Amino acid sequence: MKKLFTLSICLILEAFSTSRPNIILVMSDDHGYGDCGFTGHPFVQTPHLDDMAKSGVVFNQFYASAPVCSPTRASVLTGRHPFRVNVPNHGHYLRPQETTIAEKLKETGYLTGHFGKWHIGSVQPNSPTSPGGAGFDEWLSGLNFFDNNPFLSRNGNFEQIEGSGTVITMDATLAFLEKYHQGPKPLFIVTWFPSPHAPHREVPQDMPNASNLYNDQRTGMKGYFREITLLDQQMGRLRKKLQECNLTDNTLLFYCSDNGGLDPKTSGGRERKGSIYEGGLRVPAILEWPNRFSAKEVNTPCITSDLYPTLLSIAGIEKEKDQPPLDGINLMPILYGKKNKRPPFGFWYGFRNGQSTWNDRIIKDLLDAQKNGNPTPYPERILKNVNEFETFDPDNLLGHAAWNGWPWKLHRIQTKEETYYELYNLEKDPMESQNLVVTQRKRVQSMTNALESWQKSVLQSWSGKDYEKSEK
Repeated sequence: MKKLFTLSICLILEAFSTSRPNIILVMSDDHGYGDCGFTGHPFVQTPHLDDMAKSGVVFNQFYASAPVCSPTRASVLTGRHPFRVNVPNHGHYLRPQETTIAEKLKETGYLTGHFGKWHIGSVQPNSPTSPGGAGFDEWLSGLNFFDNNPFLSRNGNFEQIEGSGTVITMDATLAFLEKYHQGPKPLFIVTWFPSPHAPHREVPQDMPNASNLYNDQRTGMKGYFREITLLDQQMGRLRKKLQECNLTDNTLLFYCSDNGGLDPKTSGGRERKGSIYEGGLRVPAILEWPNRFSAKEVNTPCITSDLYPTLLSIAGIEKEKDQPPLDGINLMPILYGKKNKRPPFGFWYGFRNGQSTWNDRIIKDLLDAQKNGNPTPYPERILKNVNEFETFDPDNLLGHAAWNGWPWKLHRIQTKEETYYELYNLEKDPMESQNLVVTQRKRVQSMTNALESWQKSVLQSWSGKDYEKSEK
């Protein structure tokens, strides 16, 4: 009887495992909202993203959690604002105390892989801040953006690979799919392209005169647009592989950028990367999952922090009692059309400077040391600053913060000399040009209270208070 019961449980778990979707999260580096064909760019070629937009769910108001790369990546993996998890700017490391979506999915039977740019920790072997330490079974990862002939870490072993970094990233993704798609476990893949980040030396593949593409356009950003077409090609390769492996219908494929683009004229809002105005945060985003959703558009604002709770829901993982505060929400009711509003959410940037991370220089040194049997030349980069728990002054809310309570967006800008506010109605004024602070005093006050309360909560998390609660 006991054997029969055990067998029944195993069969139930196996059936549940096979019904759960494969999940692939693809993210580019600096791809602006308006820099796609489907978002109206006048000349950049993105036929595969355009086709994905025709058949999938297009998010018209999707935001990166931060206007630069590392923080947004941390938000994807944790569902939390980047300050909470020790990633206030580029080059800072995600705390190992955080539970990532890769770890949660792995616990419930997913096979996990990371390919491409990492930039939220080490890529050294046995480091708790590496992709392996963050829950990925296999990985081919770079510390930061990389271009042609990059130095990368494969599961902690260092190598230089000839070719285009964006193509190499997709090669590794497709190899993982090919190797495991017929296995018993559903797959969770995070593919983070190094493009279209500068220096823009990569060019599209299998195109005559690819290095001259867009030379007929009056723009000083030809290399940037070439890399967008290159990454679009790689999305085409991925979608083709899913079809060949008969995985398309039950695979959730999601694409977005890590922050706003480099061209303010097509950034989708005011300013560009590095700004808390819309041009620095609004990004292209598409979800394709034929088993669940046909073509549609979502106008409700969504943010990269929403991916974590949404994927937990899809995988049937219940929220833990000691779960630290999440800044994202489960998007499934919005995707199904049951809701069209969501709670307000915050942004914050400029409180702490970034830290330089030179991918090829560092990994080359690590490769040389590994070849010669020498100890790591960068022991300080294994954990970096993850065990430093600061005490913050709750009145020091330095930097540029914003509170999105759609359609209203309040900006709180604190410098060493002054603090001032701006309020915009994004529905009527998407370029944030008409400051309504004077005519909307009551709204400004209520939104300021909400924003400052959230900021103080974020600082408490950053200081380690959430971990104290979970240890009790």
